[in-house]
Amino acid sequence: MKTKILEKFKTLYGEGAACYASPGRVNLIGEHTDYNMGFVMPGAIDKAIYVAIKPNGGTISHVYSVDYDEAVDLDFTGEKPAQQWACYVFGVVKEMEERGAKVPAFDMTFGGDVPLGAGLSSSAALESAVGFALNDTFNLGFTREELAKIGQMTEHHYIGVRCGIMDQFASLFGEKGKIVRLDCRSLEYKLEPFNPEAAGCKVVLFDTQVKHTLASSEYNVRRAQCEAGVAVVAKHVPGVESLRDVTMEMLDQYKDEMDEVVYRRCSFVINENQRLLDGCAALEQGDYVTFGQKVYGSHEGLSKWYEVSCKELDFLVDIARKNPGVLGARMMGGGFGGCTINIVKAEAYDAYVAEITEKFEKEFGRKPRVIEVVISQGAHKIE
Repeated sequence: MKTKILEKFKTLYGEGAACYASPGRVNLIGEHTDYNMGFVMPGAIDKAIYVAIKPNGGTISHVYSVDYDEAVDLDFTGEKPAQQWACYVFGVVKEMEERGAKVPAFDMTFGGDVPLGAGLSSSAALESAVGFALNDTFNLGFTREELAKIGQMTEHHYIGVRCGIMDQFASLFGEKGKIVRLDCRSLEYKLEPFNPEAAGCKVVLFDTQVKHTLASSEYNVRRAQCEAGVAVVAKHVPGVESLRDVTMEMLDQYKDEMDEVVYRRCSFVINENQRLLDGCAALEQGDYVTFGQKVYGSHEGLSKWYEVSCKELDFLVDIARKNPGVLGARMMGGGFGGCTINIVKAEAYDAYVAEITEKFEKEFGRKPRVIEVVISQGAHKIE
């Protein structure tokens, strides 16, 4: 993909481009915890967006998307472009200018191999790749954390998606053989060891290719339910501002004052945070068996307590549970579709993929998309 991006640049704009990459991400445990100020555990993957860039000395920037086979001229003093893909580039530059940077005009080509629609955050990879490339090319002086916020605010202000910061953070801070334990309240992070290959395992995603039709409306409902639980506890306990401040003891003490569904939603989030911390402790010991049990526990909670799974996702995890070669599996992402993430012993891998493909097709009349991933490096310049 890198060669394709550079060759297209040479054809359109001539020699001398620098090349950058920023990856998509998976999340191992910690779903629906971000907006509750909890913990998440993403890792950068070996699928990325690649950007070729060179200053052009003019006043108009020229950007070409290899994936869309489309070019735009961007004037950052004017209106945002009509094409959504171009809004990501436009938004990153405007957010940088908002923070005092002067971004000279440039020529750029970009494209990627992050599978679209599987919940691997291709949009965050694009924002991070463009931000990292501009920052390095023009020596703008932004830190990786600032670049993550620039990407997040691009989504908010130019795309209309009020996302958290996990995806951009993973794309920028990820490292090979490490996952990012991110505290969504303080943005403090720690790189935890995650090298399943060394433990004789592989990571694979099975994409149901079910679209998240309920995801946005139900997301808002879940968010409101969590806030309702926090409001009950906050009446009694000073200093409670989010579910991060609430323990199971507190929740149990005041559960009679809240709707049973609200109690279940809040229980999931509190337990999911603890599962993630326990999972990190297991990884630090190189214990992938215990870690896998936490991954299964996360799915159980998402399906039964938070109720954001669907029959296709539950079907895939049920098959995984019965297979001794699978250490852990769960739905990944907001829910109601998307994919499962699976940690599989290498010797069982081929048979497991065949089993899933056959059984899923028999049940639902189509094959799942199989995406093998390796935890890899975050945003970087390709020398």
